[in-house]
Order: sequence, then C-alpha cells, then structure tokens
Amino acid sequence: MHYVDQLPHAVRTENHVTIPMSDGVRLSAKVWRPTGSDREPVPAILEAVPYRKNDLTSTRDAIHHPYIAGHGYACVRVDLRGTGESEGVLLDEYLEREQCDAEEVLAWLAEQPWCDGSTGMMGISWGAFAALQVAARQPPSLGAIVIASFTDDRYADDMHYVGGAMLSDNLAEAGTMFAYATCPPDPAVVGERWREMWHERLDAAQPWVLEWLRHQHRDDYWRHASLSEDYGALRCPVLASSGWADGYSNAVTRLLSHVDVPRKGLIGPWSHKLPHLGEPGPAIGYLQEVVRWWDHWLKGVDNGVMDGPMISAWMQESVPPSTSYQERPGRWVGEPSWPSPHVQEVVHPLDDRTIVREGEARASSESAHSPGRVHEVQSPLSVGQFAGKWASYNAPPDLPYDQREEDGGSLVFDTRPLPERVEILGAPAVDLLVSSPSRSAQVAVRLSDVAPDGRATRVTYGVLNLAHRSGEDGPEQLEPGRTYRVRIPLNGVAQAFPAGHRIRLSLSTSYWPLVWPAPSSVQLSVHEAGSRLTLPIRPAAAPDGIPAEPFGEPEGCEPPEVTQLTEPEQDWTVSRNLVDYRSSLDIVKDRGLQRYEENGIEVGLRACEKYLSTADDFGSVSGESAWTMRFRRPAWDVRVETRTVLTSNETEFHVDATLDGYEDGRRVFSRTWNESIPRVNV
Repeated sequence: MHYVDQLPHAVRTENHVTIPMSDGVRLSAKVWRPTGSDREPVPAILEAVPYRKNDLTSTRDAIHHPYIAGHGYACVRVDLRGTGESEGVLLDEYLEREQCDAEEVLAWLAEQPWCDGSTGMMGISWGAFAALQVAARQPPSLGAIVIASFTDDRYADDMHYVGGAMLSDNLAEAGTMFAYATCPPDPAVVGERWREMWHERLDAAQPWVLEWLRHQHRDDYWRHASLSEDYGALRCPVLASSGWADGYSNAVTRLLSHVDVPRKGLIGPWSHKLPHLGEPGPAIGYLQEVVRWWDHWLKGVDNGVMDGPMISAWMQESVPPSTSYQERPGRWVGEPSWPSPHVQEVVHPLDDRTIVREGEARASSESAHSPGRVHEVQSPLSVGQFAGKWASYNAPPDLPYDQREEDGGSLVFDTRPLPERVEILGAPAVDLLVSSPSRSAQVAVRLSDVAPDGRATRVTYGVLNLAHRSGEDGPEQLEPGRTYRVRIPLNGVAQAFPAGHRIRLSLSTSYWPLVWPAPSSVQLSVHEAGSRLTLPIRPAAAPDGIPAEPFGEPEGCEPPEVTQLTEPEQDWTVSRNLVDYRSSLDIVKDRGLQRYEENGIEVGLRACEKYLSTADDFGSVSGESAWTMRFRRPAWDVRVETRTVLTSNETEFHVDATLDGYEDGRRVFSRTWNESIPRVNV
C-alpha cells in the first residue's frame, strides 16, 4: 500500500456530525470533505454500516475516505441506528427502517451547503448491501454506486442458506451481530447519555439467529431488499467487485447479466476485503478506479471509465493446497460482456468413476460398462472439517486444506491426466440422477485440482438440500426410492488446470460444519446415466482483452496510529477424540486490546466458534458462537459478553443464548434465551 500525502484538495474532518431522522432519532456521522467545499460544493459519498466508525472500522475508513475526499468529494461514514454513536436500536439486518434512514441521509446530504446536490453510495459487505438496496429505491440524488463483496439474493446467496441447506455462518454471523448490536456508545462523543443509550440496546437485544431460523425457505422476509426480485429497479450505474476466496463470488457476474444500466465488474483472488487491501494478493489500485467512477458519473468527466472490458477477472494459476496464501499467481483477463462470448459450456459425462472429456464420450458410450451403473455414497460427518470458512476473511487458516482426507468419505470422479492446459471462467454445474431411502438428504459437490503427486486443491463447491430440487420457496420431501434429476450449481471461479493435472469431482452427503447436516445420515444412490459435469471453458485462444498492467499500485491515506496493548490470537484447530469419538473444530479470533491513539479509546474483541459432533450421530452436532467486546478509557470500562449455542434433532432447532453487560467489572445486565424452532425440510 502506497500512502499518499499530497492530494488535489486539502481535507477537513468532522468526527461527529448528527443527522436527524423523521422519527426523532439522530444518526452519528463522520465527514471528510475538501476545505473549499463551503465555497465550491462537491458530490457526497455515503457509506452506512453498523461496525463503529469511532474505533473498529476507523483504520479502514481512514485509508479510503480521506483519499476520495482529497479528490473532490464529501465522504460521509454513518453508523446505522443503534450502533456506534447513533441513537436507537438495531434489531436485524436490512430492515425497511434502515433503508428509509439511508434515503433520509441522502436527502440531508443533498441539501448541505457543501454538497452540489448529487450523491453516491459505496461500501463492502453490509455497506455494499445497503448501497444496492437503497439504489433499487431510486432516491433522486443518487447518481451511482460502488459495491464490493455483496449479494443481490438474500436467501440463496448470502451467509444464511445455500442450495436450501443452512450454513454454519447463519449462526456465526448472528453471533457477530448479537455482540455488535449491544455495544455501548462512546461517552466522549455522546456524553452522559451513553449509559441510557447502551441499556436501550441491551433491553431490545435478541439473538438474530432466532429470526433467521424462522425463515428456513425463500419467503417475503428474504425477498425484501433482494434486487433479484426485480433487477429493473436498479437505474443507476454500478461498479461491482468481489474475490474468488470470498463467499460472495457469484453476485458480480449475476448482476452484470441481469441489470440494464452502465456497469463494470471486477473479481480478484481476494478474500472478504476491499481490492486495494486485497488478500491474498495481488491488491490493486482500486481507489483510483473508484475516483474515476465518481468523476464520470457524478461530475460528468469524460474519462473513458466505461472503455475496456465489462468484467475483469483474475485467472488463478494452480497452487498446492494451503489454508492461507500471501499471493495467488495468475493474470487478469477481460470479457466484453457477461455472459461472455468467449466462454463455452462443455459437458463431461460421469462414467465408472471417471469424468469423460470431450472426444472421449463416444468411446465411453460404446464401452462394455452398464448404462445403468449406480454408485452409493454415505459420508461421515468428518467430511467438511477441512473446508475452511464459507467466506474467507483472510484470517488464516480459513481456506480449504488438502482435500484427500475429505475425498476418503466421498464419491470421487477424476479425469485422466490433462493432455493440455484447461482454463475455466464462471460457474460449473453438476447434474445428477439420484435416489434416496430417506425423505431428507443433501449433497455437496467439490471441484478440485489434483497435482501429479496426488495433492488436491479445492477450486469451488456447491451444495443442494434435495428438498429444494424444484425451487426454494416450496421445498418438498423426497419420495424414498424414487429417482430424481437434480442440478447443483457451483460457485463461480476463474482457474487454470495445468497439463498433467487431473480435475476431480467429489460428491458427499454431508459437509459439516460448513453446512448444517441433514436430519439423519443417508446412503445416496448416484446413477451414472444422465449424471454429468458442465465446465465453463475459456479456450486458450480467447483474447485476454485487457492491458498487461490494467491497475495501478494500491493507494490510500495513512491511517492514524493504533497501539497493540495485548497480543492478538488466531487459531483454527481440528481435533478428534478416539475414545468417545467426539470431533471438534475450534476457531479463535482475538484482536487483543488495542488503543486508538486519535481518540484514546481502548478496544478488545475476542470471538470463539466451536463446532462439535460425535462419530456419525447427526443428532449430536452443535455450534457455538461466543463474543467478548471491551471498551475503556480512564474512569470508563465496559464489557459485553454474548454466547449462542445451536443444536438440533430431526424435528427441531434449539437455541440457547446469553447476554451479559459489565460496567467497571460489575455485571449490570443479564438475559437468557432458550427457544426451539420447528425444522422444516432443512
């Protein structure tokens, strides 16, 4: 990262600006804007998230907001109501009230004397969700958006459910927000009202996982704020990005395919990070691209921002399996549109544990193998322990490890060694002909790059709850013994397979703890006839369509100093007890205690996740998310502790949760939840 100290405009910073809402609540904002904007108004850029502008996102914010402001914009970072120093309570994600607040903030910005009346929205993750959702409401001042690591489909492509199966991140993210929504405001900012505001948040709190479990299928709860319900609602230009290691790798191409507005897409090798901070590397000069985007769409500068490819993607080279990477070797490729005219869908039948390549299909069909060959798979619960995180946050080791042990509990199909290099760009898909003796079952499919020495690196994966074989809003149980044709889309990816390597398809009936298991263990029958793998092949002759060095060096402003007071801790441990057959995945993410020197606040954050199971007892699985968040200054010391435990049997989910608030070491708030929710085709 190159820190820039000379910008076109000098910047003034206002650390706490209150913005009134129509219901009387006041939101807290931090504003960076050119010092001359009082005389020469500029467009305003809004980022709205619940992650505490005064401390926890202050480092990240200080890299990009002053940089953009220094190029002639008023950047406004707002804490959502009920978070940071904003009044009110935060009860759930993406509620109607949140979007109304954002519309009111945009209207307020457009009326400020330092704003020229035009606005944009930007952000990563929640901030990107907010920008896309608000843009679909078409506020009059909003001229363009810039979004990273987002989704347009809250049910099928977020951290809650995938293919109708529940992700363990449904619990993990609920644990995260259980903590963030109950943190206190800073007394140095809001004064003596801090305690009243904090207890209002504590009193209103509940484990968010309860609401998310009440909506196990696509319904109006998930349709709300999902652009996929009406792509035509988006009427402003959008610059969209994500990373192949991110859980949101699918949304960029889907958005490009469905919206009819000026649009550009960018997908790098990154985890859940902004591209100028991208890890694994290489990071890019993303902020330069963002400024060009705003210059064109908010200031009318004819700078050629729409020239070149519609989508730029990092074609990843083959790498050995690892739980983390500093860099992913590869190259940028560009496509003029999406779907791309250069990408061809190539179908590979599955035949006698072999993926049949193009040109081999005739020989295979004329072989002596029975056309009705059936393979059985009944995976142990241990398959999935090396799956890594649904979305890598570059918090090593959160990427998938060598897949060979996972493959031991899976049904595996390999190609023969590839005679030449193969590149894929897009979303592979698997069509299967399956039957089950049970009414409930799930199938996970993994695509791996197998080196000549046998090491297997997972490239992408997909999951399907077979009750969702015909749709997500009306799942139906299986009829035991009946054969069904199902399609499992895999996550989009750009990946090269070298000559001499093999492409492996692995099928399993569980993928715990990435995905919550089916109610019971099932032996699934996979029929060769009609089962196939479809790969999005980008031929070697296809033009890369992009300059050799399309992006500049990562730039930003130098953030203020943060002092590490205690050691951070990062741990990811898989363990198996061969006496009682208990298996455990334990994850620790501890930032240690940090002091933000700009305002003197000291913050500690520790999150622990634990996923347990016993042998192949599907009723034994449990997940736990526990958080401790501490905030202190001289004469002020506050701590929030949350714990959420999720278990299940064949008919119900059970949630046990606790919330405790401490002031000066004394517990001043405590509440417990014990609730059961019916399990309906999940």
